[in-house]
Amino acid sequence: MNWHHYRFRSVWELPAPPAAVYAALERPEDYPRWWPQVREVTLLDDRSAKARLRSVLPYDLVVTALERLRDPEFRILEVELAGDLTGWARWTVVPRLGGGTRARYDQEVEVQRALMRRMAVPGRPAFLANHALMMRGGRRGLSAYLTGGPKGV
Repeated sequence: MNWHHYRFRSVWELPAPPAAVYAALERPEDYPRWWPQVREVTLLDDRSAKARLRSVLPYDLVVTALERLRDPEFRILEVELAGDLTGWARWTVVPRLGGGTRARYDQEVEVQRALMRRMAVPGRPAFLANHALMMRGGRRGLSAYLTGGPKGV
């Protein structure tokens, strides 16, 4: 087993139409407005951005995201990641039966940050919990952002 490799899938049920969800997700520069764990995003050009992320563990992750796919018709966004994490991430946005939206986030990465690599085995449960809390904050924050409420925790 490669202890530095992670594969994640999160599904967010959101109370807004798919077009609104996709529009919010395709603007990474706005993520810090609604996703508390996305501390900073700097656009580098029209296809890439640098982000600083921090959940409950006491360290920041810095990644550069390069757009690989932006498909508004099928509402898919995919980026290649470099920096403290290397790999890819993808959003797939679909209508939910009965109204609202299901946004699925898939990510496959390898940790490059030296501390996380050294702590790969004993730290893995904490890293997984940290990611889960980050995704929960994102889901809550986006839901509130789309409906005009306060951002998530």
